[in-house]
Amino acid sequence: MKLFSAKHTAPRFTDEGQGDPIILLYGLFGSVKNFQPLIEHLRKTHRVIVPIFPFYELGFCVDIFTLMKFVQEVADELQLEKFHLLGNSMGGHIALLYTLQHPEKVKTLTLSGSSGLYEHGMGDTYPRRRDYDYIKTKTELTFYKPEVATKELVDEIYATVNSRKAIQIISLAKSTIRHNVEKDLHKLTLPCCLIWGKNDTITPPEVAESFHRLMPQSELHWIDECGHVPMLETPEAFNPLMDDFLKRSSA
Repeated sequence: MKLFSAKHTAPRFTDEGQGDPIILLYGLFGSVKNFQPLIEHLRKTHRVIVPIFPFYELGFCVDIFTLMKFVQEVADELQLEKFHLLGNSMGGHIALLYTLQHPEKVKTLTLSGSSGLYEHGMGDTYPRRRDYDYIKTKTELTFYKPEVATKELVDEIYATVNSRKAIQIISLAKSTIRHNVEKDLHKLTLPCCLIWGKNDTITPPEVAESFHRLMPQSELHWIDECGHVPMLETPEAFNPLMDDFLKRSSA
């Protein structure tokens, strides 16, 4: 039984390009926009799919396992036998859980600013959610360059945390904290690439180093002067690292 109807009016995913499929998963306050530079780059050589997470369609029961099942539904709907998988922030956590449960489906795994061990996010409560300057400051801390947090982005996050969606956000944030994957990372024997902002304050460098130590087939790459969302903040550095990893893994 499907959790989400394919007949729902909202789109379930974006699908661009041709070639070896790769699925991109964004984080809690993210969207397809986070991957736009990467999509434009990868679509020249790959089929690039971004599930559009229905964060707010399941009432108050949504958690990261619900979203992992949604990824599986999208993969089944598109009849993908095997694919590359990339996750940023909470999307990385979902990618980890998916790969642990469906190792036969994933060719390579790429994580950037992934949760799953520990993170310093906006927290699981919002005592100052009506304070626009507070939300603006917290959003700017996602990036090394504060100007990347445009007014449009801040407005979107401010509107979200001050809507009925805030309860689902709190549920998801608590879910990521509750489901730590440290004890299972040794099971991931596929090629894994860690691309991390050296100035990430949400999942700081020691998180990347822990992932690298715990994942047997991982490689770790740093991007200087970069925060939590490297594919958006520094695509000129992120994209070549991604290209190189995918080419070597395919070879």
